[in-house]
Amino acid sequence: MPDQDFRELYERHVGAVASGDFTAALADMVQENLPTVFDGVSVPRGIVNGVEIRDVRVVDGKQIGETVYTTPEGVIGLRSIWELREGQWKAAALENFTVSGESL
Repeated sequence: MPDQDFRELYERHVGAVASGDFTAALADMVQENLPTVFDGVSVPRGIVNGVEIRDVRVVDGKQIGETVYTTPEGVIGLRSIWELREGQWKAAALENFTVSGESL
């Protein structure tokens, strides 16, 4: 999948998270990782007031997406690491990143 196609997939995924469509968001993830992928990671779990995609890049054959979500509880910097699985990009891991001037 070309980088532009991945960016479109990532934008759709971020939109699903922001709109609360967790069924669609979870479908984009590596299913066998779901039991533990959220451990220790802050993610939007309800209302999202704002979204800013900060970066989409390739590192060591994986796609990395970084988005800042603004929620009533605060600002969340969320990085997702995507792997190619059976010809489809799937989010395999999540981690938080520090947003300048903001805290989780």
